Parts: sequence; C-alpha cells; structure tokens
Amino acid sequence: QGCTQKYIVKNYFYYYLFKFSAALGEEVFYITFLPFIYWNIDHSVSRRMIIIWSIVMYIGQVSKDILKWPRPLSPPVVKLEMRTDAEYGMPSTHAMAATAISFSFLIATMNQYKYPFELGLAGAFVFSTLVCLSRLYTGMHTVLDVIGGALISAVLLVLLYPAWDMIDHLLLTSPFCPLLSLLVPLVLCYNYPKLDYYSPTRGDTTTILGAGAGATVGFWLNNQYAAPAYTSENFQLGFPLITSKIMLVVLARFFVGILIVLLTRWLTKSVVLGLLGYRYKFPIGDLEARRRLEVEVPYKFITYSSVGFSATVLVPLLHELLGLL
Repeated sequence: QGCTQKYIVKNYFYYYLFKFSAALGEEVFYITFLPFIYWNIDHSVSRRMIIIWSIVMYIGQVSKDILKWPRPLSPPVVKLEMRTDAEYGMPSTHAMAATAISFSFLIATMNQYKYPFELGLAGAFVFSTLVCLSRLYTGMHTVLDVIGGALISAVLLVLLYPAWDMIDHLLLTSPFCPLLSLLVPLVLCYNYPKLDYYSPTRGDTTTILGAGAGATVGFWLNNQYAAPAYTSENFQLGFPLITSKIMLVVLARFFVGILIVLLTRWLTKSVVLGLLGYRYKFPIGDLEARRRLEVEVPYKFITYSSVGFSATVLVPLLHELLGLL
C-alpha cells in the first residue's frame, strides 16, 4: 500500500476528464458546492441536498465496512489514486454522492424554477455518469461497485422524496432540532463499524455528518431568529437573467464565503487538535494518534460542524454587512 504502478498516459483528454470527474465526487467538492447553492440560489434547495447527501453518504460508507468487498486488484488494474485504496469497494460512494446530488438538485428545482426539464435531466445524467465512469478509469471500483452505488442512491431518493417536506419542516421548527442534529450524528460516528486496520471511511463519514449537523443547526437558528437572507426571487435558474452584475455578486458571495469557511476550518482544527493533544499527550503532527477513535471523531466532528454552521450563519451575516444580498 502507498505505492502506485508506473503507467503511460496515451489519451490526455480522457485522463484529465476522468481525474477531474473523480474530484467531483470528493467531500471537498460538496463542502464548497452545497454552500454555493445556499448562498446564491435557494435555501430550501440547499437544505434538501445537504440532508440527502448526509444520509446517502453515511449509508454508503457503513455499507462498505459491513460488506467488506475488496477493490479491484492491482495489477492487473492500474490505480490512479491511493488515499482511498485502504477502503473497501462496494458500493462506490462517489457514484452514490454524484447520483444523489445531481438528481436531488433536479427534483428540488424543477417545480420552483423555469428551465427545460430535459436540460436538467441531461445535466444530472451527465454529471453522475462522468463521476461513475471516473471510478472505473482510475481503477478504484468495479462495474458492480458503481452500479450498486448508483442504484442504492436512486432507491434512497425514491424512499426519502415523500418525506422531504416533513423533514424540512421539522428541521426548521422543532425545538429539539439543534440537540438531535448534533447528538444523533455524533453517536453514529462513535459507533461506526470497527475494522481490523485503519481506513479513512470513519474519518470521512465524521466529516460529512459533522458538516451536515452544523448546517442543520444553522438552518434552525436562521429560521428562528433571522429572516431568510436569500429567496428564490433573487436568482432564478434562467440564462437570460444572468447579467454581469449578478455574476459579480455571485462570485463575491462565493469567495467571501469560502474564505470564511477555510478560516473557520483552520482555526477550529488547530484549537481542537491542540486541546486533544494536551488531553491525550500527543504532538499535533502525530498522524497515528490523530487516527485514534477518541481523537479522530471529536476533532473532525467539531471542526466540520463549525464549518457547516459558519457557512449557514456567519457567512450570510457577513454577506449582509458587505451589501452582497
């Protein structure tokens, strides 16, 4: 493990296309893309996508470590990634996330915004297909892994769709929402399936659930104490309405938001790791210590719940102060 095969790239178009497509299934992409939707398009759309993403990814990650199906053998397969090689293969969480995000976006917007349904359907299909194919091209999954991941996401979307409005209403109005939004994901992270060796699945799952938990608390807080910062009247998904002024506002919101999110992540991570290092007597740079359950779960959960909260509460407040509404 940790060594890659030497390979020769014969088609740079496919190489860069699928390397880029693989990045569209990473947590880093969704932790920037989902706030972008929240800041610039519609709160309700973003809320639904974040909840679906959190549920789908948790089920996918746990399924991997319960089924324990190996990834493709290398050789003969050439693997272009190594970080996730320690994880099991079935189902492909890249395929699950891409399917869930693209089609939940389509479902959440098709009745609220004016755009050709065929165009939205084609976009969702192309996005999810590119991510799925990238997992085959990079040698990280079998065809069965990818098909299984996409099908699981599709089934979850069908099952969750009738309850979307009810879940959204409870998240915004229930007095128990903040407590349950933090407590339930934290319990799930501490009770993650145990493996015989370290795998990044637990850490990645904690990152996802932490971000979703922080964002959910932010949704509730905004609904209780602040008027919605953005509504569907501000921006509509229609190309004729996209002017240079709107684009400047969109970019300004995005870069200001990402800056605050990155600062929140750096500051919280530094503080939490420092406190945990003092508590458990290890240097912050000790990678093995940071992989221990009592360290990895709290540091990642607190860090990314702070990121989710910052993206949904602090960033909109800063946008308002800067006149970016």
